[in-house]
Amino acid sequence: MGFQGQTVWITGASSGIGAALAKAFGAKGAKLILSGRREDALKEVAAEAGADHLILPFEATDFAALPAIAQQAEAWQGGVDVLINNAGISQRSLALDTDFSVYQKMMDVDFLAPVRLTQLVLPGMVERGAGHIAIISSVAGKVGVPLRTGYCAAKHACCGYYDALRAEVETAYGIKVSVILPGSVQSAIASNALTGSGDVRGTSDANIDNGLPAEEAAARIVAGMEAGEREIPVAEGMEAAALQMRAANPEGVFQITAEQGRVLAEARAKGEAVEPPNTQ
Repeated sequence: MGFQGQTVWITGASSGIGAALAKAFGAKGAKLILSGRREDALKEVAAEAGADHLILPFEATDFAALPAIAQQAEAWQGGVDVLINNAGISQRSLALDTDFSVYQKMMDVDFLAPVRLTQLVLPGMVERGAGHIAIISSVAGKVGVPLRTGYCAAKHACCGYYDALRAEVETAYGIKVSVILPGSVQSAIASNALTGSGDVRGTSDANIDNGLPAEEAAARIVAGMEAGEREIPVAEGMEAAALQMRAANPEGVFQITAEQGRVLAEARAKGEAVEPPNTQ
C-alpha cells in the first residue's frame, strides 16, 4: 500500500535520516508533519520535500507538552496515519567513564519520548482501525557494542517495546509496527553524541562518515514500510553481518565485541584517545 494522501508524522525531521524520510515520503504524495527542535531547519526540509506540511517543533522530552502537541497533529488532517519515531541521540563513552545522568537522558530521549508519543497517537489509530508506527532503532538495538552502553540499552528497549506492541495491535486493530535497524548512516549522530560527562562530543566517526547516504537509507526504509515489513535492517558490511551473526552465532559476536572492548580498555589505561573501532 502506498502513502499517497496519508498524513505522516516524522520526529527528528530537521536533518539526517529524518530529513531524508520527509523528502522520500513527500515524493510518495504524503502529507507531512515535521517535528524537531529547530524550526528554521524544519522549514528548509519542508520546502525541499515540496508536500503539504505542518511544522510542529517541540522538545522530545517535554512530556508535559506532548499531549497538546499530539492533539495539534491529530487535528491537522483528521488523524495521523503514519508515525515515525526518529528523534534520538547517541553516546560515545566507556561505562567506567559515564555519569548516570547520561543514561537517564539516553532513556528519556531514545526510549521514553517515542513511547509517550506512540501512546498519544495510538488511540486514534485504533479508533480508525488502521495506522502504521515505526521506530528508528539501530543495529545497536540488537548487538551490544563498546562505547554505547546507554545507547544500546535504549535501542534494545525500543526493539522490545515495539515488538510487543505489534503483537497487541497488528491483528487486533489492523495497525502495522515497523522496527528499523540502521547501521552507520551519514549524519550528525556521532558529532552530536554525548560523552561520559554529558557534553556533546563534537566530532564524527569514520563509520558514520563512510556510511550509507541518508537518502539511500530513507529509500530502503520507505520501501520496507510500503511492503509492510515488521523489521527493516538498513546496514552494510560488518554491521549487516553482525545482525545475522547475533541470531545465528551470538558467541561469535560476543568474542568480536569483547576484543574491541579490550583494545579500548588498553587505550584508556595508557591515557590515549578512546575511539570507536572502524567496522567499515
